[in-house]
Amino acid sequence: MTTRTGLLGRPSRSTQMTFDELGRALRDVTFCVVDLETTGGSAAGGAMITEIGAVKVCGGEVLGEFQTLVNPHTTIPPFIAVLTGITNGMVATAPTIDSALPAFLDFARGSVLVAHNAPFDIGFLRHFCELQGRPWPSFEVLDTARLARRVITRDDAPNCKLSSLAVVFNAETTPNHRALSDARATVDVLHGLIGRLGALGVQTLEELQTFSARVTPQQRRKRHLAEHLPHAPGVYLFRDEAGRVLYVGTSRDLRRRVRSYFTASETRSRMGEMVGLAASVTGVECATTLEAEIRELRLIAEHRPPYNKRSRDPHKVHWLKLTNEPWPRLSLVRRVLDDDADYFGPFSSRKTAEKCLAALHETFAVRQCTGRLPLGPSRSPCVLAEMGRCLSPCDGSVTSEDYALVVAELRDNLLVRADRVVDTITARMSHLASAQRYEDATTHRDRLATFLRAASRRQRLGALTRCPEVVAARREESSVRQGQDDLSRSGQARWVVHVVRHGRLAAAGVIPPGAHAGEFVAQLRASAETVLPGLGPTPAASAEESEKILRWLESPGVRLVSVSGEWSCPVRGAARHLALHDAVEVSRRSLVPFDERRELAPVHRPAR
Repeated sequence: MTTRTGLLGRPSRSTQMTFDELGRALRDVTFCVVDLETTGGSAAGGAMITEIGAVKVCGGEVLGEFQTLVNPHTTIPPFIAVLTGITNGMVATAPTIDSALPAFLDFARGSVLVAHNAPFDIGFLRHFCELQGRPWPSFEVLDTARLARRVITRDDAPNCKLSSLAVVFNAETTPNHRALSDARATVDVLHGLIGRLGALGVQTLEELQTFSARVTPQQRRKRHLAEHLPHAPGVYLFRDEAGRVLYVGTSRDLRRRVRSYFTASETRSRMGEMVGLAASVTGVECATTLEAEIRELRLIAEHRPPYNKRSRDPHKVHWLKLTNEPWPRLSLVRRVLDDDADYFGPFSSRKTAEKCLAALHETFAVRQCTGRLPLGPSRSPCVLAEMGRCLSPCDGSVTSEDYALVVAELRDNLLVRADRVVDTITARMSHLASAQRYEDATTHRDRLATFLRAASRRQRLGALTRCPEVVAARREESSVRQGQDDLSRSGQARWVVHVVRHGRLAAAGVIPPGAHAGEFVAQLRASAETVLPGLGPTPAASAEESEKILRWLESPGVRLVSVSGEWSCPVRGAARHLALHDAVEVSRRSLVPFDERRELAPVHRPAR
C-alpha cells in the first residue's frame, strides 16, 4: 500500500460543508478521484475488490495519490486477469479489504469523491463498509460519466467511455484497466469537463452537480444578479426592466438561494420564464428567518407578483359571522365590520367555511333565513321549522330568552369548547354508519374535522392576538456563511428575539456576542413598531402572519421574556378533539394517489 503527499503540503478540509453552503468555488474544492478493479460486476453477487487507486486534487494540482492491491481471498477469473493484468500471484500477499478500505477512507476524508460510472465504484465501497459494520462517511459524489453525457456530443466522441473521453481531453495517462492509471485519466477528464463548463458560467461545485443543458446560457449569464446579495437570511425580489416585482421569495441565505435560480436545481418551468424576464434582484436582509418569512408575506400582499401563487390576496378570505341583532343567525361574509358581532375564521375557501356552517346548523337550531327580524316577529314558519331544525322565532315558537341561551351555547362552542358540536355530529355519524349510509357518515365526519381545526385555530390565534405584547427568545444555530473570514463562526448558537404585538411581528433581532441580554431586549422593544389593533380575531396582521408567529412561539426551545395581558387557551378547547381526526387524515393521505394529495387540506397541530 502506497500513499504520496503533494509537494505543496496543502491541508485537506477537516470537515465537509453542507449543501446549504452553496457557492463553493471549484478551485477551492478538494476532489478525490477513485477507481476500483474487481473480480466481477456486482458486490452483492459476491464480487471482490482487487485494487484501489485514487488521486486527490485541488485547484488543478495533485495533493496525493493512493494505490493498493487487495487480496480478494478468491480466484480471479481468467478474463479479468487478462483485462486488468492483475493475477492471483500479485494479490496473494496484498492486504485484505478489512485494512485497505479504512486506509482509503482516511485518505479521502474531507473531499468530494469522483468516479467514472460512480454507482459501480461507490457501490462496492459502501457494500464493504456495511460488511465491516463501518458507517459510510457523508461523501458528496460526482460522476464524470453522467456529467459527460450532458456535455459531450456525438461530434466530440462516439461514446462517453473513459478511454474515449481521455482522447477528447488529451489525458496524459492512457486508461488501461489498472486502478491508479484509470484514476489519473479520470482526473484529466474531470479537469477537461470543468474547463468546458467554465465557458458556460459553471464555477461552483453545486452548479457542476446540477448542470443541465436545459438551462440556457442566457439564463446562466444572469447569475451576476445574485453577486451583490449577502450570505444572510432575508427576502429577495425579482424585478423586470420596468422595476415591477415579478416574484418574491425568502431564504436563510439570500445569495445561495438566488444563485440556484440560474442552475438546473431550479426545474419549475414558470421560474425559468420568470428568470428570463428578470433584470434585477433586490435583497432585503433580515435579522432572523421568522422576520424574513413575515416580510415575504407582506411584500407579496403589497406587490401581488404574477409568479407568486400563494398569499397574493390575504384579504380574500371568508368569515362566519354570528350577527348582533334580536334574533342572531350565522352568515358567510367577506369582511369584518365594527358591528359588535362575533366573527369566526378566517377561511381560505368558501367550501371550507360552508362545511363549518353545516356542522353548526346541524347542532344548533338557530334560524337560517336572511334579513333582520323584529323583536316580535309574526311570520309563517319555514320548512326547516317544520322539520325541527329551526327554533322558528319568526312565528313566536320560541321566546327571546330561550333563543338567547342557544345562541350563547353556540358562541361558547366557537370560542371556548366544542363539546356540543362533537357529541351531536358523532351521534349522527354513528346512526348513519349503523344504517350503512357510509357516504353520508363520511360527509359529517369531514364537517366535524373541518370545524374542529377551524375552532382550534381561532382559539389559538385569538389567545395570541389579545396580548398587547409578547417578547420571546430562542437559541438557534447559525448555519449561514458570512464569508471566508467568518467561516469559523458558522454553526455557532445565537439568541434570536422577537417582539410580537397583537399577533403582528413588531421587531426582530439577534443578541450580539458579549452584549447584555436585558439591555438589548429593552432597546429592541423601544424601537419596535407601534401596533394599534383593528377589528376581528386577527386585528393587526393577516391570519397567515399570526399563524407563522404562533408556530414559532410554540416551537421547542422558545423562552418567554415578557407577556403583556393574558396568553391562554381554553382547557376544554377544540384542540383536544383533534388527535383522532388528524390520525384519520394521515391515513386518508397515505391511501390517496400522489397527484391527488395536494387537494387535501394540510393538518396543522399546535406544538405540545
